[in-house]
Amino acid sequence: MGDNVFNPWFSHDEKNDINSGSSAQRLLHLKQYLSERKNAKYILIAEALGYQGGHFSGIPMTSERILLGKMRHKSIAPEHVFSEIKPHRTSKPSVKKDGFTEPTATIVWEKLIKSGFNMKEFVFWNAFPCHPYNPKKGILSNRTPSDDEFKKGVVAMKELFKLFSGIKAIAVGKKAKVQLREMGIDAPEVRHPANGGATKFREQIMKEIK
Repeated sequence: MGDNVFNPWFSHDEKNDINSGSSAQRLLHLKQYLSERKNAKYILIAEALGYQGGHFSGIPMTSERILLGKMRHKSIAPEHVFSEIKPHRTSKPSVKKDGFTEPTATIVWEKLIKSGFNMKEFVFWNAFPCHPYNPKKGILSNRTPSDDEFKKGVVAMKELFKLFSGIKAIAVGKKAKVQLREMGIDAPEVRHPANGGATKFREQIMKEIK
């Protein structure tokens, strides 16, 4: 996928992964997540994986702490993500005791769950599927994907839409909106929860799902 990009399903994070099998575990998480959503109605497309989210969970807009059952106080349980296998952490406990947590993931999952939706009807994805990081700050950082990286993300997106024909796409942020438009998909856009956008996201997402 290019320089300064971490592919969580095939790359090993030497400093932060709990063992050499972490990437395989993340790939298993993703496969299980998708397999339990064969009848999904909505696909939410955000920008890219973040180090606090998919980098260690292997699932877009989903934190490791959610998978470890550490977000039940927010009404988010591992079973909302997938229920047919047991999830496992992939980060070292010495790096983050309870696993990494991502504000965007918490906001999205909590809003949809507390609104009474069946979470198996939602697929989360990103315009750029991997984790782009800032080389000056290290792998535990985020950056906006380049135009070339977004173009590479289209390939994965097209394959994903083959799995979920007839699904309604919703762009979470402007970058995703642009990419979907370039693919010929006129998707509605909602505010990304990050950087003060949580309230707007909560309001706007409810207008796009029934």
